Amino acid sequence: MLLDSGAFPDTAWLQRVATEVNLSETAFAHPLPAGADADWALRWLTPAAEVNMCGHATLATAHVLHTTGTATGTVRFRTRSGVLTTTADDRGAITMDFPTAPLTPVEVPPVVADALGTEVRSAHDTGPDVGDLLVELADEESVRALAPDLKALARHGGRGVITTARADNPDGGYDFVSRCFFPGIGIDEDPVTGSAHTALAPFWSARLGRAQLVGLQGAARTGFVRTDLRGDRTLLTGSAVTVIDGELLATD
Repeated sequence: MLLDSGAFPDTAWLQRVATEVNLSETAFAHPLPAGADADWALRWLTPAAEVNMCGHATLATAHVLHTTGTATGTVRFRTRSGVLTTTADDRGAITMDFPTAPLTPVEVPPVVADALGTEVRSAHDTGPDVGDLLVELADEESVRALAPDLKALARHGGRGVITTARADNPDGGYDFVSRCFFPGIGIDEDPVTGSAHTALAPFWSARLGRAQLVGLQGAARTGFVRTDLRGDRTLLTGSAVTVIDGELLATD
């Protein structure tokens, strides 16, 4: 949602709109004055909470700015996670420059292991910006077949749980798979999660020995994310299409 004003409305109003839209995240953006540290201010809200970082809603915002002629080239967004930039190429692909998530090995919380109901090989905390638990499973089929106890997962602290495994077929066009569950903030399963890939990129780059990888996320709905690990920054590349265009009519 592109706002005309130079400031965000009250957070409670933003939350009501996000709840009404009822998608994984609704992005709210307003332009910043010339000379500011960024071009647009950007916030992301799920149907139940505001989050510190969201990739696909940033991708969608950049897509709308470019396809409507509101912006060209590189766009800088002021966010809770600092200034994030997006750059669109002439084919419609958009590359986002995000901070790389710091990974810290942790013990698997029993509530998460029980809720997933499958072998867990390792677990990592992903730091404050992402706020998820990254869980490595045995293989691709284990990730695809997951049917977790979502009520139990909702009791786990943090934003949610990223599950991942190496791709079974190295020639299949992707290097790793993932699925992301955030029932604690109103999202049972997110179809594609850009922010999670700021953790998946360093995790799999360290194991596969390459900075540039392709991830496949999702079960019923899927999506590809190209990752390029550059130290403390991760480049995420994807594309978007406009499926609905309209105006929000609000009286307060």
